[in-house]
Amino acid sequence: MERLLTEQLNQWRQNPRRKPLVLKGVRHCGKTWLLKAFGEQHYPDVAVFNFEENPGLCRIFEQDLCVKRILLELGITRGKAIQPGDTLIILDEIQACGKALTALKYFNENAPEYHIACTASLLWIAPHENQSFPVGKVDFLTLYPMSFEEFLIVMDQRMLTGYLASLELGQNISEPIASQLTSYLRQYFMIGGMPEVVRTWKETQDLTKAESVQQAIVSSYELDFARYAPHTEFPKLSAVWASIPQQLSKPNNKFIFSHVKKGWRAKDLANALEWLIRAGLLHRVCMIEKPYIPLSAYADVSSFKLYLCDIGLLRKLAGVPAEAIFSSSDLYKEFRDAMTENYVLTELLKTSADTVYYWTSGNMAEVDFVVQQGVEIVPIEVKSENSVKIRSLAEYRKKYNQAYAVRTSMVPELINATLLNIPLFMIHSLPRWVTEQHDWIEGWL
Repeated sequence: MERLLTEQLNQWRQNPRRKPLVLKGVRHCGKTWLLKAFGEQHYPDVAVFNFEENPGLCRIFEQDLCVKRILLELGITRGKAIQPGDTLIILDEIQACGKALTALKYFNENAPEYHIACTASLLWIAPHENQSFPVGKVDFLTLYPMSFEEFLIVMDQRMLTGYLASLELGQNISEPIASQLTSYLRQYFMIGGMPEVVRTWKETQDLTKAESVQQAIVSSYELDFARYAPHTEFPKLSAVWASIPQQLSKPNNKFIFSHVKKGWRAKDLANALEWLIRAGLLHRVCMIEKPYIPLSAYADVSSFKLYLCDIGLLRKLAGVPAEAIFSSSDLYKEFRDAMTENYVLTELLKTSADTVYYWTSGNMAEVDFVVQQGVEIVPIEVKSENSVKIRSLAEYRKKYNQAYAVRTSMVPELINATLLNIPLFMIHSLPRWVTEQHDWIEGWL
């Protein structure tokens, strides 16, 4: 279950100015597994302390924040001393122990020779009464569900990922290889990127078993609503969560509060919505009025779309039969478009952009996503199959004299004049292709 974030973990390990690391991410995306696997590969010793499984560990941090004493008692607790530089200390689900979170400041200041990595699933939505966040004293990384590239690697398709990495701008992808990649992408739409679901699918090729794991994950999220959210917010959380498939299936995908439940307005659902976003379960994509730098300055936070954290969980939550993913039926067309947008959004967040926006011009045109790549503003139009129509993108380019633009679809080619077509199965390569497109256009002009 190789994860591409391992390289960034290694950079953290080798950094002489390393701080305690907080690995963020939605529940069940593989944070604890990744840190354990990384520790076993790069350290002589790994010490794991889980505050949810063993709440008694919090008492070690409640007496005082003396780092020397804390390390001694943690070593006694596990029956083996913790060695600076040789032991990777993993503080699992650290949000469950507010004093442990505060202690990271003192580890950074008084014991930088110790390597400490923490996992945090609900850090910003389940504040502890004794929690004081060590601002500026920790490093952060975010782990998402597995990307399509990681899915290919797990499915033993390194030759395919290597082939994609070797392509040059202007090349077409041969039909047999494009067919293989399309088939694996449809599998990914069906399975998604939650590591346990992917592992089950790889080992069994049994969809029923994979879907059982998906359902268990969805159910665990719904239990989190009851466990961690204020009791007054529980019915609202559940209603917003359940409404996402229906909201995505609308023609423009814009989130409408009154569609969650008749009579409910923004002020009624704002807290529940923010809870789901902070938990990483939903991603919010705001509209921009103009595609200028910085994009955030032109965002309309009152107009937005919501997408689910994982394409496989979206399919399960929506009740889309797996066979529909491989069907060309018009009955599935509208939700196929929604699934494809959700997939592209999560790939962009994992590999290309911290924040993604969309653009619209009233009822005239809408560009699905707009991202900033360096000094370039890149509009992206998403097509679920082989469509090449780009009316909205053409309107956008005309309005803003935009030289660079991206269409992502199943069309297996990489460029058409000044329009960059990126096949859906390699949208993760967007930064590379935008850079090369810039150079290509300069030479072409």
